[in-house]
Amino acid sequence: MPDTPSAPAPVIVGDEPGSFPHGVLADRHPAIVRQVRDAFPHGPDRLRALDALLASCADGVIEPLPADADPGDRDRWARWGLDAYAGRSWYDVPWLWAESHFYRRLLDAVGYFAPGAWRGVDPFRPAKLAELDDPATDEELAALDGLAALSADERARALLHGSLWGNRADLGFRLSEGGTGTGEQVEALVCDDSDALWSLLPPSAGPGTAGPRTLCLVADNAGRELVPDLLLVSHLLAEGRVDRAVLHVKPHPYYVSDATPADLLDALRRLVAAGGTAEEYGRRLWTALRDGRVTVRAHPFSCAPLPYADMPDDLRAEFAEATVTVLKGDLNYRRLVGDRWWPPTTPFADVTAYFPGPVAALRTLKSDVITGLSGKTEEALESGGEPRWRTGGTHALIQVRT
Repeated sequence: MPDTPSAPAPVIVGDEPGSFPHGVLADRHPAIVRQVRDAFPHGPDRLRALDALLASCADGVIEPLPADADPGDRDRWARWGLDAYAGRSWYDVPWLWAESHFYRRLLDAVGYFAPGAWRGVDPFRPAKLAELDDPATDEELAALDGLAALSADERARALLHGSLWGNRADLGFRLSEGGTGTGEQVEALVCDDSDALWSLLPPSAGPGTAGPRTLCLVADNAGRELVPDLLLVSHLLAEGRVDRAVLHVKPHPYYVSDATPADLLDALRRLVAAGGTAEEYGRRLWTALRDGRVTVRAHPFSCAPLPYADMPDDLRAEFAEATVTVLKGDLNYRRLVGDRWWPPTTPFADVTAYFPGPVAALRTLKSDVITGLSGKTEEALESGGEPRWRTGGTHALIQVRT
């Protein structure tokens, strides 16, 4: 279960009006239901199911999975806590669990798992494709042509910052400033362990490079945030910093924009069709997928409402074999350190000590949980006149436990 007697910090729940988790449950989830309802011409049965979920968001309780749910899925959710939480309010269970179960119920409402025409249809796909087709994406990909003018270290830093900031990263600005990121972006890093990350992934000519090196990258969002992740992986392969990569995505739609295998293919096709340097990076990945140097995983636990401390043995063994596992984004961070009210100065190494190998987090801050800050940094953030620094996406971190 998400909470244990030995845990030194309480689990985050959404029962406090005015808190960020409460706002997600009370406001964001109903808005998502309405958007999905308006985006597709669902028939009366599906519309009734969506309306019932909308009512449940307002004043309902957590319900079991539908009677026709896959038995294997039913067993997984039983292990993940549904039997204990069914009948309770969304606001009274761990926030991470409540959010995850909301998205599972949304897929039930639109018939994603049920027999029929809507089976397997991603309810968030229109928004994902619109983002990839945005003219701003063309501008960002065209800016990659400037990478050739940078040194190897500058290219690596530019692409790392692109992966960190996702669609908030303006590659053109980064290139014009020598690949180090804009001054604003650098100042917005509350923790920067990038040197430790590079020490795990030296160039092929560097010392300590014997044996195949594997990167596990646990992706976050699709669209313009997945594209920079793919560019970084392609670059690491080209520079000999890794010999193979495993890309972990979600097995089904999750948290609106989380990447699935279909989203990965959409992003890769976008790169290959872009021309210039973007096409070169995309074709390198295309080839690596075909020859097995890059593989894609969509493990069921990727959509579990639990922290990675509870990961199954097969996933633990995969991460143990990796040279480093990089977890992208806010949700993966919450699952990595535990979605708890840690004191911000709690060492990142302590809360990730369970992880079976070297691990890195690349995350923009979009929820309350935070670890690994210095006392000076915490004080500056708390007194800096920006009350939403934890949740507004204006700050980011690179944290590494070697």
